[in-house]
Amino acid sequence: MLRTHTCGELRLDHINQEVILAGWVQRVRNKGGLIWVDLRDRYGITQLIFEEDSSEKELLEKAADLGREFVVQASGRVIERTSKNDKIPTGSIEIKVSKLDVLNAAKIPPFIIEDETDGGDELRMKYRYLDLRRNVVREKLQLRHKMMQETRKYMDAQNFIEVETPVLIKSTPEGARDFVVPSRVNPGEFYALPQSPQTFKQLLMVSGFDRYFQIVKCFRDEDLRADRQPEFTQIDCEMAFVEQEDILSTFEGLTKHLFANVKGVELEEVKRMTFAEAMKYYGNDKPDLRFDMKFVELNDLAKGKGFGIFDDAELVVGICAKGAAEYTRKQLDALTDWVKRPQIGAKGMVYAKYNADGTIKSTVDKFYAQEDLQAWAKAFDAEPGDLMLILSGDTGKVRKQLSELRLKMGEDLGLRDRNVFKPLWVVDFPLLEWDEETNRYHAMHHPFTSPKSEDIALLDSDPGAVRANAYDLVINGVEIGGGSIRIHDRATQQLMFKHLGFTDEEAQNQFGFLMEAFEYGAPPHGGIAFGFDRLCAIFGGSDSIRDYIAFPKNNSGRDVMIDSPSTIADEQLKELSILVNLKK
Repeated sequence: MLRTHTCGELRLDHINQEVILAGWVQRVRNKGGLIWVDLRDRYGITQLIFEEDSSEKELLEKAADLGREFVVQASGRVIERTSKNDKIPTGSIEIKVSKLDVLNAAKIPPFIIEDETDGGDELRMKYRYLDLRRNVVREKLQLRHKMMQETRKYMDAQNFIEVETPVLIKSTPEGARDFVVPSRVNPGEFYALPQSPQTFKQLLMVSGFDRYFQIVKCFRDEDLRADRQPEFTQIDCEMAFVEQEDILSTFEGLTKHLFANVKGVELEEVKRMTFAEAMKYYGNDKPDLRFDMKFVELNDLAKGKGFGIFDDAELVVGICAKGAAEYTRKQLDALTDWVKRPQIGAKGMVYAKYNADGTIKSTVDKFYAQEDLQAWAKAFDAEPGDLMLILSGDTGKVRKQLSELRLKMGEDLGLRDRNVFKPLWVVDFPLLEWDEETNRYHAMHHPFTSPKSEDIALLDSDPGAVRANAYDLVINGVEIGGGSIRIHDRATQQLMFKHLGFTDEEAQNQFGFLMEAFEYGAPPHGGIAFGFDRLCAIFGGSDSIRDYIAFPKNNSGRDVMIDSPSTIADEQLKELSILVNLKK
């Protein structure tokens, strides 16, 4: 070994020991006859000291020539520092160096490799291997590692077996777009990279592996944002001989285990909420419960008073921002402009201030008397000092708009504390959702989700009202995982395909293997998949998943470090039978 200890290991207990360290030069401070070098590896930083001495003149000159990020090996004796640094674990000692070897010189790095760097996102992405040397990035990957280990520990204790499923599979038109891979030995035919191991994990249940999990790479060719990457990681799980409650209990256990063992947080009991309740009171299916601000519907109190905007609306609904009545006219105008942005789409906003003297001042005083506004305040459970914000319009649109406004107010008022964690199970999702573009129903989760038995009769008469045996785990307004109880018999699966617009031939061509497997004794089963990258970001207190992935893509889906994706030679295209097809 080129070292006896790491750069984060030595303490006062090691005084007078002869040691050998190896690592990267973080910084050199040259005071003429005295040189200090901060030596860094992934474990920490240790200070090296070189003092002027007739016998060590050459050593001092060698140290003076060191540059940032040189890779060196240093031998010497551990001594106590006269000026201690309590900001690092090794701050009480330093190494009086007797021998120095440069293992590799380095060019001046394109940005400072420290916690506070001068490198922008694109530059750091291009030199990601240098960015990974920074503590703040390394710590995120160490968090990811620990979460993987604790996941495996919990799942193994619960008798799950880790099984790897294929990466080259069959493309299907449902869901997001597939990444496709041409087959050289099968000209004109293509594999797809899996968006999820869904059908394989169901086949494992048919196979008798009643508890499966996998920390697996998945791929989706879709538009990107901070919490999406073209390739991402899931904790993928399936269980047989279970009902919904068994799955919720098992994976609530996993979530609590991770919080306790990785973050040292004892998670509270996970609340339950139906999809219908989430939409009615929070306007989305992943509500942030760190703050209240529930929606209050005002149709009965606000309509019929001559204010046309409310009278003509399908829904009048608002939120109460506690203690925000002191917002100035300028702030409220800015908030109104914010909800009118194209991204939000509201036509305007009505507000009502509940003053300290008990009176209420609103933007619609012309239409509503004090007793009307007091009735609003009662509905909102408002108190003097509170601010009521109200939107109106079509039900679906206005709930979505108010949801965005609620989140903004929560952020502006400091109510979204990253050190507070509020988990929630959202259940009873709709089985199907209507797509205006294709003019047909699509599976809200996927076509293998089981409808609630009591709703199956509605598939013919009112498909949109059918509820699914589906559930999502939400933490702080972020969907962490989702799953469902699956269909496990051929007849129900064929019925589902029929209502999704599949012909018998299309269903057989794409999923015949699964329906045939159901005829050989498929047990009742269900599962869940956690977005592992998102889970890491929640634990690390970040909005973006990018720093929790060793080599991520940028917002255009490119790896700027290796310049990928890239073109390939015509010869390769020809060999894959693609060039011929393109020229046609």
